[in-house]
Amino acid sequence: MGLKTPQTGLLLALLACPALAFAQPSAPLGERIGHSNPASLRLTTAVHGGAGTMKFAPVLGADALSTNFIFLHQGVIAPHSGIGQHFHNDCEEMFVILDGEAEFTVDGRTSRLVGPVGAPNRKGHAHAIYNPTDKPVRWLNINVGMTKSYDNFDLDDPRTNVALDPIPQFITMRLDRRLLKPAEGLPGATREILYRRALGPTIFATAWSYVDHVLLPVGTALDAQTEADMSEVYYVIAGAGEVTVGGDTAPLRPGDAIPIDLGQSRAFRQTGPDPLELMVIGVARDLASKARYREAAQDRLRRP
Repeated sequence: MGLKTPQTGLLLALLACPALAFAQPSAPLGERIGHSNPASLRLTTAVHGGAGTMKFAPVLGADALSTNFIFLHQGVIAPHSGIGQHFHNDCEEMFVILDGEAEFTVDGRTSRLVGPVGAPNRKGHAHAIYNPTDKPVRWLNINVGMTKSYDNFDLDDPRTNVALDPIPQFITMRLDRRLLKPAEGLPGATREILYRRALGPTIFATAWSYVDHVLLPVGTALDAQTEADMSEVYYVIAGAGEVTVGGDTAPLRPGDAIPIDLGQSRAFRQTGPDPLELMVIGVARDLASKARYREAAQDRLRRP
């Protein structure tokens, strides 16, 4: 989410700030996990020429993974505020709202969506978001590039008071527990775990490969697995648990983001009274690795 000057300087300062920079893999796991801390949110206005105000902060930055994952941001969009329409020509971005309602725009077409929901924006296309309600909306932003470099071109269009399509004329992603089914094809999962691939490899033009929705019921766990050519970020939507990366274990709470780099072993265990709900972002090593991953997935589907 690049911001117009002087807000651009704020974003760059946030991403470069040593206190917020993500720790290298040699650091303890607890230091590598990003946290959604309301106290870290910073107020900004006219984001990409948008209306009103919002607060945001980085959860993970470009140093979180060795792949072309660039950032995961979290924030709150104030009532009657938003992010103006802008292009990304060398990276891809997805706005996600965790609650409430917002007007999502992709390439000048706008629809009002109810959270938790997201809309990916492929490179070379434009997007925006606006909160038309009287309540703040919790928001996430995920960005993956062709390289580690972020780019944007702003249209200075706040997308307020625009015509709405009753059916979105762009791709959307719903994080609805009612759509989940017993896990099949999810490495390390038993059938007690519920799973859905919300977005697959064909959605994205970068090495961004998928977005999964996973629910670990009480008393369940994802066994340790390693992927040589696929990195992942696990975002905790709800519940509590533990994650083990290699031999290092750390507790999890809502709003945490766990980076799993190429070749790193990961395992998750649900703890507490409520299910552990996760959104998983998969980013391949490169486009060739993504193509091999896609072909292997298709082969599994073709098996009798």
